[in-house]
Amino acid sequence: MKKYVANVLMRYLEMSEEEILSLLETPPNRSMGDVAFPCFTLAKTYKKAPNLIANELAESVNDELVEAKAIGPYLNFYFRRDRYAANLVKKILEKAGKYGENDLGNNKTIVVDFSSPNIAKPFSLPHLRSTMIGNAIVNLHKALGYDVVGINHLGDWGTQFGKEIVAYKKWGNDEEIKKNPIKELVRIYVKFHEEAEKHPELEDEARVWFKKLEDGDEEAVRLWKWFVDESIKEFEKIYQLLGVKFDHYMGESFYNDKMERVVKELTEKGLLKESEGALVVDLSDLDMPPAIIKKKDGSSIYATRDLAAALYRKDRFDFEKMFYVVGNEQKLHFEQVFAVLKKMDYDWAEQMVHVPFGLMLFENKKMSTRKGTIVLLEEVLQKSIEMADRIIEEKNPNLENRKEVAEAIGVGAVIFNDLKNHRMHEVNFSWEEALNFEGETGPYVQYTNARTQSLIRKSTLTTEKLTEFDGQFIAGDTAWELIHMLGQYPDVLLKAADRAEPSVVARYLLDISAQFNRFYHQERIITENIDEQKAKLALSLATSYVLQHGLGILGINAPEAI
Repeated sequence: MKKYVANVLMRYLEMSEEEILSLLETPPNRSMGDVAFPCFTLAKTYKKAPNLIANELAESVNDELVEAKAIGPYLNFYFRRDRYAANLVKKILEKAGKYGENDLGNNKTIVVDFSSPNIAKPFSLPHLRSTMIGNAIVNLHKALGYDVVGINHLGDWGTQFGKEIVAYKKWGNDEEIKKNPIKELVRIYVKFHEEAEKHPELEDEARVWFKKLEDGDEEAVRLWKWFVDESIKEFEKIYQLLGVKFDHYMGESFYNDKMERVVKELTEKGLLKESEGALVVDLSDLDMPPAIIKKKDGSSIYATRDLAAALYRKDRFDFEKMFYVVGNEQKLHFEQVFAVLKKMDYDWAEQMVHVPFGLMLFENKKMSTRKGTIVLLEEVLQKSIEMADRIIEEKNPNLENRKEVAEAIGVGAVIFNDLKNHRMHEVNFSWEEALNFEGETGPYVQYTNARTQSLIRKSTLTTEKLTEFDGQFIAGDTAWELIHMLGQYPDVLLKAADRAEPSVVARYLLDISAQFNRFYHQERIITENIDEQKAKLALSLATSYVLQHGLGILGINAPEAI
């Protein structure tokens, strides 16, 4: 609506679309119009009081879709509801499942580094955050015309593998590991930390074994590869359930042979200094601690590998922007990495963005692998699917594809429970809240979409017959509010992508669902008047397209019947 008004005003004012858009407001209530233009900024140019300018413009502005009225110093625009409603709904139906998408990205490449679980550790509930926030960022940028590369930067390197090898050699059981690899590897990893508190020398042993691994020791490499292979098999089961795909699995180990380039460049550019036996880049001028590139024992560290990864990804993908979807506790780490790249004179470091997020707690407690207080994501998803199936059994026991629908609702409930929250907020997972199938939940949005599809199935009209209708039948207050909201969807996608904030989409879907249900309860949609029925069904189908697209952005399926 605002863009339309801006284009109308451009005929009468010597202002650009951007200038006008920056001034347009939404009136506090519909009685004052749909869009308002404040005339204060024109007072100096026209040398008149703002209210006089508003009156003169109101007399001049003429358009088939909007009527302009002066209200004090504001020029308020009232859309001709029947015409605008018909135009917008037809546009949504024509674009079908693509409404809201555009070619803003012009096929420029965006790289998204997300999920990144640690090898030899289970896929626990907190991993849901990076996985689904990252997946939504991928989907948002694809919808805006970008070529998106999704990378799973697996935690498959580091001193923890020295610990895992020591734990395996002391307490590992081959039969148990073959039977249940992740569970057994976690058990011995937890035991290592328990024992290390009493025997600190175990930490030294772990460092020795990691150094052996870095040096290519045959036994260390064999064990490490085994841990990696078994872990990826387990991870892929979860990704399949979540509907998440990656273009590349490039773990930290992938950059082992690429780190020397980092050390060489830093040395040549005079940036590498020795500090207490370690090699570092001094960042004191930026009020940051030094970035450690090589530790005292000569082994690499996260920063070294992330610098190597950044250089490799820029060379290979020539990205327009790269997102790192990693928890807020890594904020300083990424600030250091980006700062080092800038000191290396790589201007594209400005195009790298850390997308932080808050912790996920379980019943108000932080989870930890080393303390053995983790909650497995697979168990949460399966329990949610089982609960969804029980609800379907009560409400619609003869539903076709019941298994698939229960999975869509159960998995969707867990994903939506996370993504409806601003990503920087802590999310406290509780069964009661996540699996509540009423209120501000994923199932509520899914049920609303299923309701729109049910209406269309009940009608004798086919969707092909809904392309031509009279907008007067969807010009009432409840329908108009829904139409007003549907018109905002393209801007919702832009805002969510710009902020890397999936909750913008999730909250919008809740609002659309609530408004459609008001429309559904306040107006008869399947009526004897075929023209009226056609218009209302067209609005229902348009709502369904937006709900399905928005859920798809969040990585949630939208069953047509529940």
